[in-house]
Amino acid sequence: MIEILNWTVAILASIYALLLLAYRFWFGKLKSFEPNENINEHIHFTVVVPARNEAANIKACIDSLLAQDYPIEYFEIIVIDDFSEDDTAFIVKAIGYDFPNVRLLSLADYFKPGEMNSFKKKAIEKAVSQAKGQWIVTTDADCIIPTQWLTLYNAYIHANKPVFVAAPVMFIKEEGILNEFQLLDFLALQGITAAAVGAGKHSMSNGANLAFEKSAFIAVGGYQGVDQIASGDDMFLMHKMKVTLSNRIGYLFHPGAIVLTKAMDSWKGFIMQRIRWSSKARYYDDNSIFWVLLLVYLYNLSFIALLLAKDYKMFMISIACKTIFELFFLFPVTHFYKLPGQLRYFPLYQPLHILYTLVAGLFGQVKTYTWKGRRVK
Repeated sequence: MIEILNWTVAILASIYALLLLAYRFWFGKLKSFEPNENINEHIHFTVVVPARNEAANIKACIDSLLAQDYPIEYFEIIVIDDFSEDDTAFIVKAIGYDFPNVRLLSLADYFKPGEMNSFKKKAIEKAVSQAKGQWIVTTDADCIIPTQWLTLYNAYIHANKPVFVAAPVMFIKEEGILNEFQLLDFLALQGITAAAVGAGKHSMSNGANLAFEKSAFIAVGGYQGVDQIASGDDMFLMHKMKVTLSNRIGYLFHPGAIVLTKAMDSWKGFIMQRIRWSSKARYYDDNSIFWVLLLVYLYNLSFIALLLAKDYKMFMISIACKTIFELFFLFPVTHFYKLPGQLRYFPLYQPLHILYTLVAGLFGQVKTYTWKGRRVK
């Protein structure tokens, strides 16, 4: 029995290592986007910011958007309030008095809470229906936006003619084990996203930093067909556009396009966030992502099997191999995000990473979870 387990672990480890080598190769092929400074045409953008109970963050987010080096007459900001129970709407309205290109919409004006399961998708759909811009750019209410953001999107869209563009996101670095662990985990996710999207392999993106053509959103029917799924406003839309609109998907690989967002401030919040992310796994039409997620889950499960079988030697060898290949992949990723020192404690977090992967993967398949203070199916 031990021999069968060892062979199984060895096979899973080999496939996992090959996958990481592929991601490292694809990431290495990415070149920082060089914008054409002679572009005189300006796309009219609508920046959509869904917000629920974000009174502590929304002003800083809007301030960073208003500080764009893009001509203000060519973009508007729509904040759509998702049944907030704090002063989010009041703060946005106050800003809108001074800046006419900042608008507030409220989901409560169009829907009742019990009429939907995916609040964020409905928020984005409603904002798109009201948008004046040719292109929609989405971010989250707890994000800080770099000043070049829209200028880079404008240049990238003119240069590449996509219908959907994914772009980089990173957590704000703070003190503490929780923040450091989340940074490491998110670096891996963002590195894989850049590598896979850049190579045209997976439909991966993050709603905190993506853009799509409004006409393309309408052409694919928005979120129709996936609007019953609570999460996945980013990746499901991306996949629909990829398969429907001739794979015109791009990745804006430039350090000036990195959107910063807050990490979870508690372990419970972190686990709930990852459960929310993993909850959409069984709905993926992109089979490549499903098989990658299954491989990762089974590989991490194999470590528990080795411990239960008391095969400590194989467990240590497997942990060492996992760490080496993950570090090899992460080195260039950390340099892109200017976080090279972040890997110093990486090996120490391996047991925690294995446990959280198994817990989030398992509980992500349950029927309900709690997010933003409400139960979601």
